Amino acid sequence: MGLIVANLFLTLDGVYQGPGGSEEDTEGGFAFGGWQAPVSDEEAEAAIESEVSHMDALLLGRKTYDIFAGYWPHQSGDIGGILNRVPKFVVSSSLADPAWAGTSVLPDATAAGRLRDGYGQVHMFGSGVLIRSLLAANMLDRLHLWLYPVVLGQGKRLFDAGTVPASYRLAEPARSFPKGAVSLVYERAGDVETQNMPGT
Repeated sequence: MGLIVANLFLTLDGVYQGPGGSEEDTEGGFAFGGWQAPVSDEEAEAAIESEVSHMDALLLGRKTYDIFAGYWPHQSGDIGGILNRVPKFVVSSSLADPAWAGTSVLPDATAAGRLRDGYGQVHMFGSGVLIRSLLAANMLDRLHLWLYPVVLGQGKRLFDAGTVPASYRLAEPARSFPKGAVSLVYERAGDVETQNMPGT
């Protein structure tokens, strides 16, 4: 069985909204689109490119799919070449005829989870709503958080109200980059356990 790996760019206060550009996602009056580039560096970008190179299929939620489909089909570099070559899947109840070549539409997170039966590594980028659905259904195998040294105080957060309680373990050694970003790869480790700390 394969893996579904969610890659998510996060601020220190857990915001994943609009990392790539000012117009990427302005929902809710979000004013900090494009926050990722100033705190990124060549080493971090090379690590992201390496992550992309391992994918056998791409899985996206509808909003992220629309962003990717508007940009990547027109790119021919290493990342663009991979994204345009691999099979793409978008979870949507309204998209009927996707324009990006090689795209199939899936009805829900359960159908997305079944992609593990046909592909070695299915990678996600962004798609916070879909990530939460997969976490709730226990169908997400790895959560790769790219944590950047910036705090915004507003925006969409992955772990918001309604998050399913769970514990996680590091699946790979943590890695840091020159401008302070950190790569953290987690796997589900079961239910949350509680106990009192000594002296409490």
